[in-house]
Amino acid sequence: MTQIKAADVSKLRKMTGAGMMDCKKALQESEGDFDKAIEVIRKKGQAVANKRADREATEGAVLAKTNEAGNKGAIIALNCETDFVAKNDNYINFAMSILDLALNKEPSNLDELKELKLGDTTVQEAITEQIGIIGEKLDLAYYEKISAPTVSAYIHPGNKLASLVGLNLENTDPQTGKDIAMQVAAMNPVAVDKDGVPQSIIDQEIEIGKEQAKREGKPDNLLEKIAMGKLNKFFKENTLLNQAFVKESKKTVKQYLQEQNKELTVTDFKRFTLNV
Repeated sequence: MTQIKAADVSKLRKMTGAGMMDCKKALQESEGDFDKAIEVIRKKGQAVANKRADREATEGAVLAKTNEAGNKGAIIALNCETDFVAKNDNYINFAMSILDLALNKEPSNLDELKELKLGDTTVQEAITEQIGIIGEKLDLAYYEKISAPTVSAYIHPGNKLASLVGLNLENTDPQTGKDIAMQVAAMNPVAVDKDGVPQSIIDQEIEIGKEQAKREGKPDNLLEKIAMGKLNKFFKENTLLNQAFVKESKKTVKQYLQEQNKELTVTDFKRFTLNV
């Protein structure tokens, strides 16, 4: 059997992030060939991934970030099985490396992000390697991006919830952007304004309103009117610009923005939270 030096084990560990014993075994199996040893570690990751394919990966890290210019942002969720792993600095750093890649390359969707090169491998291959190293199922479950004159990001403490907001004017006060991103995180709006609410949701809310009014014994000729009143309440509570501003509930988000600049508004937002 090939004698493996401690320095070689340490070198492979730095290259892959795998444990010392895994690195030693991989070098022994590959007779000291580093490229083959890396392939051994990758194959181990695939074997562990196959073994854990039916496991639930409901923990993880949700991260959001903007570029230096502040006009682009991305948000990702990298899921794992346990909160212990999710809080590990190496895990968070790995997730952040994927987020940085997404910001830099701007893939159009999650599948494209998984196929981008992260170092010498694709993102998906790197995730598989990490499965072998960590011993848990990992899944890159979410990716979205925003481009706007100003983009702000917010990560809620604990990395379980994050949001992105696009604003229509350049050089907007960073605190304003952060306030709106926090609003999105806290209040989970369905659209920027009522014009952005999908028709399917509007139809559903009207039917719910009619059913509620009917159960309350309201006459049939008033059901439509009552349902429309409930729909307007739904718009007020669930569309971002019409929601009460969480930091000052006597004004709406729209009013808060117009206090900063009469022309200021939201162009888009993204929000993701782990179902834990």
